[in-house]
Amino acid sequence: MWIKCAPFNETLNQNACSFSYGIVFLGHNHSNTRMKFTRKASAQWKGSGKEGKGTLTTASTVLNNTAYSFSTRFENEKGTNPEELIGAAHAGCFAMQLSFLLNEAGYTADTLDVSATVLFEDGNITTVTLDLQGSVPNISETEFNTIANKAKEICPISKVLKAEKVLNITLN
Repeated sequence: MWIKCAPFNETLNQNACSFSYGIVFLGHNHSNTRMKFTRKASAQWKGSGKEGKGTLTTASTVLNNTAYSFSTRFENEKGTNPEELIGAAHAGCFAMQLSFLLNEAGYTADTLDVSATVLFEDGNITTVTLDLQGSVPNISETEFNTIANKAKEICPISKVLKAEKVLNITLN
């Protein structure tokens, strides 16, 4: 069965919760259900690689003609860049995946703080380091580490990245 976006006020089954733009399954272990959707973003660049400037826009308008440039990417000028956005996407995806896996194991996190450091070397993203600090009542450090490492391997952004993925875990 393919899942279509449902209106916010529609009554949904027990395996789903509603959002204004669609539905999300609580957990990922639904063998006879599939989830399929698209997300869209665009970039516009004007000028040369070093002197030019560009903008990034997402369909949600969280980014709306957001400026980026050679300086914001390679010289630490204030502004965004593709590597920062990859880091944000990876940290967010991992945190949500970990939350689902913890729920399946019978735990609910008080907090999961994740930062991602993206290493760019010689024209390649070689490593993404995820630093996790979690507060999860009644879980052992061993079980938390096991579940966190599984989340690192199966989150969709991890799967799409060829870079080495490093996970540093702290359980509070």
